[in-house]
Amino acid sequence: MPQRRFAVAGLALGEARKKNREHNWPIILEGKRDREALEALGFVGPLEVLNRGWDLDRFTTHLYEKYGTRNAEGGSSICLLMDWDRTGGRLQKTLTQRLESLDAKVCHELRNQLLKALKPETRVVESLKSLSIQLLPFIEQEDPCDFNA
Repeated sequence: MPQRRFAVAGLALGEARKKNREHNWPIILEGKRDREALEALGFVGPLEVLNRGWDLDRFTTHLYEKYGTRNAEGGSSICLLMDWDRTGGRLQKTLTQRLESLDAKVCHELRNQLLKALKPETRVVESLKSLSIQLLPFIEQEDPCDFNA
């Protein structure tokens, strides 16, 4: 029943988009095409790309210095959204360990929800762009605004 799974994924993306816009909640992605996919879904807040030519130590330090360890409400300061393939899983685990060693609180909820809801259709974030027609109606339920204006 793909419609139900798209609803779960879309609502999760809508909630993340709202936090990203309204609270400058950064979402950490693997590459440029992942960022383009989220931008196509209306994300306009901070989207940080891991593959920018930096080693993991430098990237982790950058995230820590720019976003700190907690948001204003004491929740996660960043959202890690690596692909849900083997490489993405390793990156998610490694970045989490490095950030948590600096006492940063990291959110994995969006990745986990997308992994469960979209597993048959895709295993990579950049594919969200091609699924936007199916996802946007559900994303808009959570965050109703016209991002094309």
